Amino acid sequence: MEEDSTGANPIPQQVPSGEPPTREVALVKDTLAKARAEVGKVIIGQHDVIDHCLIAIFTGNHILLEGVPGVAKTLLVRTLAKVLGTDFSRIQFTPDLMPSDITGTNIFNMAESSFHLVKGPVFTSFLLADEINRAPAKTQSALLQAMQERVVTIDGVTHQLPASFTVFATQNPIEYEGTYPLPEAQKDRFLLRVEVDYPSDDEEKLLARQWLGNNAPEKILEADEVKPVLNGGEIAGMQRALQALTVKEELIDYVVELIRKTREMDAIEVGAGPRATGALLLSSRAHAAIQGRDFVTPDDIRAMVYPVLSHRLVLRPEYEIEGVTIREAISKLLEAVAVPR
Repeated sequence: MEEDSTGANPIPQQVPSGEPPTREVALVKDTLAKARAEVGKVIIGQHDVIDHCLIAIFTGNHILLEGVPGVAKTLLVRTLAKVLGTDFSRIQFTPDLMPSDITGTNIFNMAESSFHLVKGPVFTSFLLADEINRAPAKTQSALLQAMQERVVTIDGVTHQLPASFTVFATQNPIEYEGTYPLPEAQKDRFLLRVEVDYPSDDEEKLLARQWLGNNAPEKILEADEVKPVLNGGEIAGMQRALQALTVKEELIDYVVELIRKTREMDAIEVGAGPRATGALLLSSRAHAAIQGRDFVTPDDIRAMVYPVLSHRLVLRPEYEIEGVTIREAISKLLEAVAVPR
């Protein structure tokens, strides 16, 4: 894969159509199917959220989860870590959290007369940044280098993070008192923004029955009923295998046209940047694999437009006053750009 001069996400190389699916593609599809099944043992419902988390992981990116407390965001990430055989750390972001609380620091050992690095929770594979907007900008920015380059610099020394390093950042969508909204440049580092909604009526009844017995979701996870389908070192191989999925030239043109159109719409003050082009292509390709296909269709792209663009677009104030939402603007965008045949 190649990376353009803007520093955007890498654009996937086109694979000639008509070729039979490779063994690597079949392995990715099988692994994703098994992962979904194992996560589903703990997480009731939330199928789209699970798929979007897997898309972020298998494209080597990060995800922003928005939902009210109690909808199993932390449990989901813990379960994903177990299913994919990786380490898990959680940071509760608060106004007094310091950057060194995330990255770690060097401590002087008087007995040895030398400094020793005490690593922070960022040294992991899956990092849950809980309520990331509760910490000030200086602390939020401590994650930027790790998210972009998968390295951490402490006292001038650079330390490598695992290739599977993934940030799952959460925000409460209804409580903004005492928070520090993420700047646009930082939100752009997240491949997807996903809204974690309440369970359906039937799902909540099933959950209620589980809590009365010995099969509550947390107990299922702790009882080793969930089996790993990978180890952490194999995730990078799965990420590379996704490159074998077919992305036709006309679909690349369709994605570019969608992104460029966001910069021309009357309702949108700030459109999506070039990083969004790569994000939409990469996520659409992973979405195709989750659906069990070895080629991308326009439906894959359209399914990923909202989670890719919802946190990257800024509405004009006059349209916000009139009640126009980002979701409505994205619907207009999809109507405005012709779907390739």
